[in-house]
Parts: sequence; C-alpha cells; structure tokens
Amino acid sequence: MKFSRTELAGLIVCEPTVYGDERGYLVETFRQDKLEKFLGCKIDFVQDNESKSSFGVLRGLHYQLPPHSQAKLVRVIEGSVLDIAVDIRKNSPTFGKHVAIELTGANKKQLLVPRGFAHGFVVLSDFAVFSYKVDNIYAPDYQAGILWKDKELGIKWGIKESEIFTSFKDEKLPSLSKLKSPFKLVI
Repeated sequence: MKFSRTELAGLIVCEPTVYGDERGYLVETFRQDKLEKFLGCKIDFVQDNESKSSFGVLRGLHYQLPPHSQAKLVRVIEGSVLDIAVDIRKNSPTFGKHVAIELTGANKKQLLVPRGFAHGFVVLSDFAVFSYKVDNIYAPDYQAGILWKDKELGIKWGIKESEIFTSFKDEKLPSLSKLKSPFKLVI
C-alpha cells in the first residue's frame, strides 16, 4: 500500500496494490500496522458503513462534533464519486480549503479524512457503492455540517448543479462563515 500526503495537513491518499489476472483481482484494502507506521500514531476503527447512491446524489458536507468526532477511511467499491474533504480546523493555515479526489471501484484509491474535516461526495456514475471505516461510533445528536454549495468554499462538484440531488437536511446546513468550529490543528 502506498500513502501520500495532500496539501491539507493530515489528509492522506491511500493506494492499495491490486493483484490481478484473468480470474479477477485481490486487493488488501486496509492494514492497520502500515497505516499507523505512516501516520506515526494509533488509529482504531470501530464501525464500517456502506451506502449505495445513484447519479447526482450528493451526501455532505458532514462531520461529527466532539466528543463523537470521527476520522474516516473512505473508498468506492463500485462506480465513481468525486470525494471532497474541507479543512474546518479553526487555527489551520488551510481553514476552508478543500481537496477533491475521484474515487472509483477501478482505481481503488482511498482517502483518510481526519477529525477536523467536513466530508462529502457526489456520485458521477450511474450508481456508486461507497464504503468507509470510522474511529468513533456514530452519534446522531452530534452530527453537523456545512452547506455543499457555499460559494466561499469554491468547490467544483464535477456535474451541473441542476443534476445534484441532496437531502432536505443538507440543503439547510450553514455556510462556512457561520461555522463555530470546535476543531484545532494539532501539530
């Protein structure tokens, strides 16, 4: 597995090795020891989640508030998504900046999204099966987010806004300028 840092501190792209032949393929999607060695710290995933969504479905930009904040290791099993992570650590020099990466069932790339980031994705293919590990149990009373179409973020979602389908809840999320982030950059 190959790990690479992005321009946003703590946000990591993980590229597993795919072993394939005429029968199919085998891929090791997670190795705790290798990830911890790269990060230089422990990470304990405690819950796995999976969703299936059709073209244009946008989920996000979400995060969990402390003490239930979560780091996520996200990937696409089938299909294609544009995955977005936004730095919401109030003292970070990259506060409000984002990274966009296409995750597909074919490229097998994964994104490690640390605590202190809002996360979301939009489906680019007919449908996508999205999977992620989290290091803290989901707590509905601690869910939060920022508006996916906030102009201040400058996110280009890869499809026309008229093709995007979100939940009512996601349409009512606040803009970045109204965010009172509880997260800090830890160096």
